[in-house]
Amino acid sequence: MTGRRGDPRAERTGGPAVRWRLLALVVAVLVVSNIVVNRFLPAVAYVPWNLGVAALVVVLARTELAWPDLGLDRSTVRRSLRWGAAGAAAVAVVYVIALAVPATRSLFDDARAGDDGVRDLLYHALVQIPLGTVVLEEVAFRGVLPAVLGLRGVAGWRWPPVLAASLLFGLWHVLPSLDLAAANAGVQDAVGGSPVLTVTLAVLGTTIAGVFLCRWRWLGRGLLAPVLVHVATNSTGFTIAWFLAR
Repeated sequence: MTGRRGDPRAERTGGPAVRWRLLALVVAVLVVSNIVVNRFLPAVAYVPWNLGVAALVVVLARTELAWPDLGLDRSTVRRSLRWGAAGAAAVAVVYVIALAVPATRSLFDDARAGDDGVRDLLYHALVQIPLGTVVLEEVAFRGVLPAVLGLRGVAGWRWPPVLAASLLFGLWHVLPSLDLAAANAGVQDAVGGSPVLTVTLAVLGTTIAGVFLCRWRWLGRGLLAPVLVHVATNSTGFTIAWFLAR
């Protein structure tokens, strides 16, 4: 299945057609949300706002695309869960190695985790990151956008939609990365406090991460796979930074 209305240009273009009007609408929603969250939204509204935006982009996508296209097909949950668990275990191994190497251990020295108590730690790791950050980013950048850009169904892997969605994921991190060097000692040592270099590296790094997560979503045939990897990466990283701050 490639979508609700089909893709008459698929054979001529080598894959399902890009849905340009839907793409523009989804990107506009995400741009507005990114600005609101990083410049105006109070912290208490972060989770409900992002869940609402995730629901909105799914509703928009469902006007033209099917559930399997978005990685939300119930028949693939078990496969997606297996791949997600394997990816989360791999993240844990990488973190253990990073903690054992002095050069990478400093990357966990993040001032943003230093002032939080146990209640805040649990909220960030179990609520804010999984529901406020991961759900929206996976729905938007591994579910909706790749499908809108032409990566649909379960057959075939096409680089153009993957790279385009991943680059948009990288650009999504421009505003959040502006204060990264000031907050993270490891990043500050690496870039010398340069905001331009910090943003550039953040965009590049998250673009590469986006490609990896797209691949994991494809292997797992559903969004649950990259969701578990993403939660393991962010929540575990925050928890490690919290403990090291003490």
